[in-house]
Amino acid sequence: MKIYTKTGDNGYTSLMGGTRVLKHDLRIESYGTIDELNAYIGLIGCQDISSNHKDILKQIQDRLFTIGAMLAADPEKSKMAIPDLHLTDIELLEKEIDNMNLHLPELKHFILPGGNTTIAYCHIARCVCRKAERLTVHLAQDSTVDEKVIIYLNRLSDYLFILARKMANEQNIPENEWLARV
Repeated sequence: MKIYTKTGDNGYTSLMGGTRVLKHDLRIESYGTIDELNAYIGLIGCQDISSNHKDILKQIQDRLFTIGAMLAADPEKSKMAIPDLHLTDIELLEKEIDNMNLHLPELKHFILPGGNTTIAYCHIARCVCRKAERLTVHLAQDSTVDEKVIIYLNRLSDYLFILARKMANEQNIPENEWLARV
């Protein structure tokens, strides 16, 4: 299979199902941002972190590929079998958030991103996740989007925030609290 097809040289690309759209189409922006998020999740997984965190991140990457496929399919024309997101995928994130949160101090301030490179990567991924969520919500206004996708992205951003806090806690790195100047 050739990597380059030259079919996108004029600014168009194909959705699964064959529909040609501009590369800045909201559907393309949505799943492109999911792809960007997946790359950042992979970057976090390459860090010196626990095997449990790595395992969960690998599962998240798999779900993000599922979401990408769901968003890349033309809802009116695609006849291809698309992987599906399950409620148990959302529940896994909630369970992980709850488990990590049990071992963290109460949150009393906003947290500034940083602490070390790995923690900062978590915050970058969280921001990209929020962007993916916003784009997908926008897409859902005019097109079919499975509601589980939006819920998953919402939980995933929460998971990434708590993961950043958990990693700071595990490494005895003080959280960078934002104290507003008033």
